[in-house]
Amino acid sequence: MTMNDRAFHELHQVAGEPLVLPNAWDAGSARMFEHVGAKAIATTSAGVAWSHGYRDGDLLPNDLLLSTLRDVVRAVTVPVSADVEGGYSQDPAAVAELIAQVMDAGVVGINIEDAGHPVELLAAKIEAIRGRSSTLFINARTDVYLFGLAEPERRLEETLRRAAIYKAAGASGIFVPALLNPAEIKTVVAEVGLPVNVLALPGVPPLAELAALGVARLSAGSGMHRAMFRQAAALGAEFLVTGTLGEDTPSEWTYASINALMPIS
Repeated sequence: MTMNDRAFHELHQVAGEPLVLPNAWDAGSARMFEHVGAKAIATTSAGVAWSHGYRDGDLLPNDLLLSTLRDVVRAVTVPVSADVEGGYSQDPAAVAELIAQVMDAGVVGINIEDAGHPVELLAAKIEAIRGRSSTLFINARTDVYLFGLAEPERRLEETLRRAAIYKAAGASGIFVPALLNPAEIKTVVAEVGLPVNVLALPGVPPLAELAALGVARLSAGSGMHRAMFRQAAALGAEFLVTGTLGEDTPSEWTYASINALMPIS
């Protein structure tokens, strides 16, 4: 286990202090988030796909995924985790081969999701990946709440069922986006027996409350990148009409400061 492998696992074990991940989409955003205090960097699959002009949803070519991850790892010193969607294949062996290349890029953790596919398929992917590495942090994402894969009254039960299967397959953590209810969060944390990750969506409890509930990790997902798109769209629309760039408000983020933030090589 490398120093970054160990550090990333340990960041999920700090009682009362969830790992907060402002997910990056390229090397520059990763470097910026490290600069403002991120203890680890995770990528957002949607942000990476959009930055390359692809839709999210297992459509990004593997070479673009890998080149982005190599760039992110090069740009930061903290541990890096990659959102690999569903592994960009329904063949567990092919997924495991891709993840071996992801690890070769220097990544120490992944998110991999069921996304409405059969539970057994993600379990098989996790088993195949775990067969390649005993140290990779495999964050198994179940989309029961996010995609409404069960009736509301059954979502907690179905999440726990899936989490148990993914844990048995070798998952290191469980990610439940759109899990918002504090009582249900507390139950998932108590029952799963692995670090629990939630997504920063409207309605999610504040960070201090998540810490008290035992949540190990809070992710921004594509939220940061969507905010950047909104800002870029507003600036672009203004520029097309007025020819101005909205730079009248003083900011520490000047050309010089941004340029100095980036690694030389």
